[in-house]
Amino acid sequence: MTDESKPNHVKKPSVLFVCSKNGGKSQLAAALMNQLAGGTVEVSSGGTKPGNDLNAESVDSLAELGIDISQEHPKAVTEQALAAADVVVVLGTEAKLGRRDGTRFERWGIDEPSLRGIEGTERMRLVRDDIKTRVEALHTELAAGRD
Repeated sequence: MTDESKPNHVKKPSVLFVCSKNGGKSQLAAALMNQLAGGTVEVSSGGTKPGNDLNAESVDSLAELGIDISQEHPKAVTEQALAAADVVVVLGTEAKLGRRDGTRFERWGIDEPSLRGIEGTERMRLVRDDIKTRVEALHTELAAGRD
């Protein structure tokens, strides 16, 4: 059997990013993973207590990288999304979500520049870049697992 005739049924890894409101950090992580993975990873996000709007500074910080999430909206974490995820990443400490059997669970303690007096656009860039570094590392792991 040649490589061309082998069925290609390798399941894409799936990642669910979670924060409390799904207006900032989890949206950032999902958008960054989508851009980086280019369709090789199923990506979703949700909030444990979703807000009404996206964080405008999060939207702007992604726009600086050429990523448009302006049409996204905060959504709740669903049982379906949790069950479908191979990896669940909880960003920050506000979202409370228990581990699930058979699912890789990570909690990312994201740097909070406001604790050092850094606010506004600069704060969001630092948060974005922290999340981006972590997303890149996760993507590298997921890609290595597919080889």
